[in-house]
Amino acid sequence: MSICAFVSFRGRPSGRPKPFTGLVTVSFVGAALLAGLFALASCSGEASTENSARPSRPAVPVTVASALEKDVPIAVNTIGTVEADAVVSIKSRVTGPIVAVHFQEGQEVKEGDLLFTLDPQPFQVALKQSQAQLAKDQALAANAQREFRRNVSLTEKGVVSHRDYDDLQSKAASLEASVRGDQAAVENARLQLEFSSIRAPISGRTGNIQAPQGTLVKANDDNKNLVTIARIEPVNVTFSVPEKFLGRIRRAMAGGGLAVLVQVPDDPAGAEPVRGRVSFVDNSVDVGTGTILLKARAGNEDRRLWPGQFVQVALILGVDSGVVVVPAEAVQPGQAGQHVFVVKPDSTVELRPVTVPRTTDGEAVVSQGLKAGERVVIDGQLNLISGSQVRMKNESAENLGSEPR
Repeated sequence: MSICAFVSFRGRPSGRPKPFTGLVTVSFVGAALLAGLFALASCSGEASTENSARPSRPAVPVTVASALEKDVPIAVNTIGTVEADAVVSIKSRVTGPIVAVHFQEGQEVKEGDLLFTLDPQPFQVALKQSQAQLAKDQALAANAQREFRRNVSLTEKGVVSHRDYDDLQSKAASLEASVRGDQAAVENARLQLEFSSIRAPISGRTGNIQAPQGTLVKANDDNKNLVTIARIEPVNVTFSVPEKFLGRIRRAMAGGGLAVLVQVPDDPAGAEPVRGRVSFVDNSVDVGTGTILLKARAGNEDRRLWPGQFVQVALILGVDSGVVVVPAEAVQPGQAGQHVFVVKPDSTVELRPVTVPRTTDGEAVVSQGLKAGERVVIDGQLNLISGSQVRMKNESAENLGSEPR
């Protein structure tokens, strides 16, 4: 096969050869080019046939949930520390050896329960001595009073001088004072005997016993605590929030107080938070951190909160009414911002940008981009693009969102 080309050479000015017109036959190069064109056409036709025969992409299995309209609390989330309502360090008010311990470490005790007994014998002896001295002085005082009364009439008759009369009166009064002092000594000795039995000043949970039986303790020893008792029902939760919320906090406190929700990190999934109320707002803002200290009191009847424990605290400042929420896992980050995949009636998905001002309790509040009742993908987003066909693994579930609280 050959390709013929018509080649024309125009003439030049006089003195040059005349124009020439002729046919040039290019057989080898033309054949190669034509063969390549036929091969490309053949391949293109085969590829077109293969594309038309290739099956469509299968539906992507996904899990969906419905967007809900509900009332959502406006919360400030922070970290707090649990504190006992009261912590008392037990010390001895008298000196002596411990002869008995009446409780176990970590035991719950009530106010007035006997904790320790010190050797009471020295205090019993001291009490008897005081009582004996009291009895002696009472006898002397009674005799002095009788003698004084006998000399009243003799003084009036002039038998007894006024000086002797005054001495008798002074002696009787002095002995009466001694009796009162002895009575005080008896009361003190009785108190010392009572102090040998150490009782719980508050109800609570005992800690580590630091003075076991046989320990010699000193009165009011600053370096020696026998045990500590912590009252953990109720408890206080201490936390700090940014100072920008101070105005709202003060207005809410003036109007009846603020509620808090306390969540223990190791609680099982779905456990209800412990509820409490703000009981204290500090009188100044920490200039170093720009935060203000608050305390909340919680009943803690089930003892889920433990002194010294770190907990998650949600300070409830108000409620957003009728907002659209979806499970937090439905919201995905992207180059253009946050978005969700919305499942349309034809089982295809649409990538839709959304505005999420905050997330609370695993639910994302959507202020723009979504309506209540629309279904969004909460699992399987990695295999999706806008327009993908999906198959809902939980299509029998009518509503997978959380119920309003």
